[in-house]
Amino acid sequence: MKVLLKQGEVNPERPDNYGRTPLQIAALCGHEGVAKVILERREVNPDRPEYDGRTPLWIAAQYGHGGVAQILLDRGGVSPERPDNYGRTPLQIAAQYGHEGVAKVLLERGGVNPDRPDNYGRTPLQIAAWGNHEGVLKVLLERGEVDPEKLNNYGLTPLQSAAQSGHEGVVKVLLERGKVNPDKLDNRGETALLKATRYGHEKS
Repeated sequence: MKVLLKQGEVNPERPDNYGRTPLQIAALCGHEGVAKVILERREVNPDRPEYDGRTPLWIAAQYGHGGVAQILLDRGGVSPERPDNYGRTPLQIAAQYGHEGVAKVLLERGGVNPDRPDNYGRTPLQIAAWGNHEGVLKVLLERGEVDPEKLNNYGLTPLQSAAQSGHEGVVKVLLERGKVNPDKLDNRGETALLKATRYGHEKS
């Protein structure tokens, strides 16, 4: 690709039919060396979104490529909080897919709100609890700004989401480390115990 980039008529920002640039593809595939080469070109926008608002950093977070995420953050001109068209930030998408390493990389940077809700009121902790990602959950609970009792737009706390989904391990982590009220009511007047009962999760 270095040979190709030396050709004057080659545009390093030219997207495919889905709006994905070479840098976004490098982020998707986790090619750190390729990302570095592309970012050497001044005309490359490291924070350019594709058709659905996903930036290179967002894409790297989704696929668990912490090395590429670090390269992008070190480059400058990249917003670590920039959401996609559905209001999901890189940290939220890392939490959704259980990428603990990427979550750590993002949280080490300034300007990242670990308790920011998406368009559905789901914080990274809420998302990790719903997805049964204990590693990400523990990383987030280490941050003092994270409210383990915050409700999403459906009126559920992280504990209630985990109990409803039958995620026994997440329930244990929240009760041991989250300083949560296990008997708190949701907007339907149900506790975590009632949620687990309703959905038949005896271990939760």
